[in-house]
Amino acid sequence: MTEAAARINLLDLDREGMEHFFADNLGEKRFRAHQLMKWIYHQHVTDFGQMTDVGKALRAKLEERCEIVPPPVLFDKPSTDGTHKWLLGMDAGNAIEAVFIPDKGRGTLCVSSQVGCGLNCQFCSTATQGFNRNLSTAEIIGQVWTASKHLGNRTHHQRKLTNVVMMGMGEPLLNFDNVVRAMSLMRDDNGFGLANKRVTLSTAGLVPMIDRLAEESDVSLAVSLHAPNDDLRTELVPLNKKFPIAELMAACARYALRKKRASITFEYTMMKGVNDTPELARELVKLMRKFGNTVQFADAAKVNLIPFNPFAGTRFERSGETEIRAFQKILLDGGVLTMVRRTRGDDIDAACGQLKGQVMDRTRRQAEFQRRLLGEATSHAIA
Repeated sequence: MTEAAARINLLDLDREGMEHFFADNLGEKRFRAHQLMKWIYHQHVTDFGQMTDVGKALRAKLEERCEIVPPPVLFDKPSTDGTHKWLLGMDAGNAIEAVFIPDKGRGTLCVSSQVGCGLNCQFCSTATQGFNRNLSTAEIIGQVWTASKHLGNRTHHQRKLTNVVMMGMGEPLLNFDNVVRAMSLMRDDNGFGLANKRVTLSTAGLVPMIDRLAEESDVSLAVSLHAPNDDLRTELVPLNKKFPIAELMAACARYALRKKRASITFEYTMMKGVNDTPELARELVKLMRKFGNTVQFADAAKVNLIPFNPFAGTRFERSGETEIRAFQKILLDGGVLTMVRRTRGDDIDAACGQLKGQVMDRTRRQAEFQRRLLGEATSHAIA
């Protein structure tokens, strides 16, 4: 093993992990960990020699045993609408994508959790490349670090990073520990200091892991629904075969109640002639009403209608503006809070469902992934 390979990448450690490392491995006071975190996440400093309030003896220990290495930027590309995409290098020719989306009064970073994805959702470009591996905590938080550093020189309020959504490449709940650790850093005052409600995890619906997330983290939850009944959802989201809508909605209700009446966002990608009919809108109203009655508080569910974003080789088309607005009206008239997401970054393939990156050597891993997930694996094996 080389010296560099033996070093600890401090981006892999949340506050608790950093404190333990400084106390148990370096023989230092725990508050030193807080100093390092501020240098890393507030100042974007990766050179221990530049950390002026850290003693020379500690800096020498850190240089010998540690490193601060975010993923390398292979290229970054701005969109005409202000959206910005980064392609970040991983190992063995792999790469992932992260996307920053500015809007009035907020700036949202879409972060990846895996190299590729094995869930095979039919309308998602990432699924066409298959699955290679989970990202480390350093590779997840490194995306936020990279975007934050890039945006740090911007003074306009629309360029400030205010929100993070785990909606990039991959299923976050299948990389549970690394994702939760990274989300902790996003919310830590010594990290990026984001409010709990400003960090959102989006899942295709792994029921046991939603329950585990409710126990171990405090972030907003979004669910990729895309259909109001099992037949259609199983066609679009094969995971529905293992965790059908009734089980999924029950898990969402448990999450909302555990998080003190938090609302759940249900994502619904609008595809022409597939899931955009008035009949399906009325089905969705009934599903959302039932969910609201279960948790017994107003605005328990929010529906986010997402115009489908095309990619090469897809058989789907985007619903027309008339159909999307008609669908939304039925939901609004039914008392369901419903928004239509504005398409952003599609000129650089950075819109929702378009992220691809580079996923190498995926065939064997994809087969193993599907065997574990859709076979007789226990929820712990899935985790």
